[in-house]
Amino acid sequence: MKSFKILVITLFYVVTSCTIDKTDYEAELGTEVPENYEFKETTTFTSGNYKISIESLNGTFYKGYNELHLKVINAQNNQEINTSEVTFLPLLTSTENATSCPHDYALSYDTVNKYYAGYSVFTSESAATANWKLYVSFTADNQKYDIAKDITVEKQSNKNLNMTSFTGTDGEQYFIALVAPQRPTVSENPLVAGIYKYNKSVTVGGTFPDASQFSYSKVNGYTLKLDPRMPEPSMGNHSSPNNKDLTQQNDGLYHGVVNYTMTGNWTLNLIMMNQNGLIVKGTVVSTDFTPGTEGAKSELYIDTLF
Repeated sequence: MKSFKILVITLFYVVTSCTIDKTDYEAELGTEVPENYEFKETTTFTSGNYKISIESLNGTFYKGYNELHLKVINAQNNQEINTSEVTFLPLLTSTENATSCPHDYALSYDTVNKYYAGYSVFTSESAATANWKLYVSFTADNQKYDIAKDITVEKQSNKNLNMTSFTGTDGEQYFIALVAPQRPTVSENPLVAGIYKYNKSVTVGGTFPDASQFSYSKVNGYTLKLDPRMPEPSMGNHSSPNNKDLTQQNDGLYHGVVNYTMTGNWTLNLIMMNQNGLIVKGTVVSTDFTPGTEGAKSELYIDTLF
């Protein structure tokens, strides 16, 4: 009987705490989580008789994963053309150096939607001391055109689209960016992420900007083990059932399932394993229920909030 009373008190504490915190989180978020489903023109370049138009969600470049649609337009007749050898290179420059971020360099043409499809995982928002610039090249009428333009990368206000970067046990630099869901629900949500790595150059840089010095690629055949937790002290770092680890699918992205059992702060604790099953980054999180104490996190994690 004594054990039963303790169990009832413990359950009452958890339920009460979850209810209070849920109300607090809703107040913090407001009534809506930012969502962007419409592609709009974000920036344009002009060179000779041609204009480059780049579209992104909401017409804005955000820190994190950005799907991009690029069009080459003949400015004389305003007709879109299917040219060749379109390249895309984002660079972040400061007074000290220049760096890039995961991106598609050689863009492929989508014959159905009639645009060049690509992506860019901007690793930081624009700042007074560091400026993003896009370098685009294409060939039309047997002539190569090179264009560069400054852009602004905004802060990502939707924490469900956070990202992280780290050095793995293999010494490689990796990036994980959340792609979906933009607006989770209290349910089992399809979870999508991109995993990328920096390709170390073995040659000395040529004429700036030398794309070989700023090369990134998708990581293939890895597994991202998932353990979502609510790390707030009142939540006890509890997890949820029916989650599925992320594996790579035909689109090159990693797909899994995250089961959010209530709104609030969640930590996606991760363990990244390579094709041979070796851990590249991440640690196991204890299953102990820890009310009153901030929950422990994996060595590799991404925080979300909805």
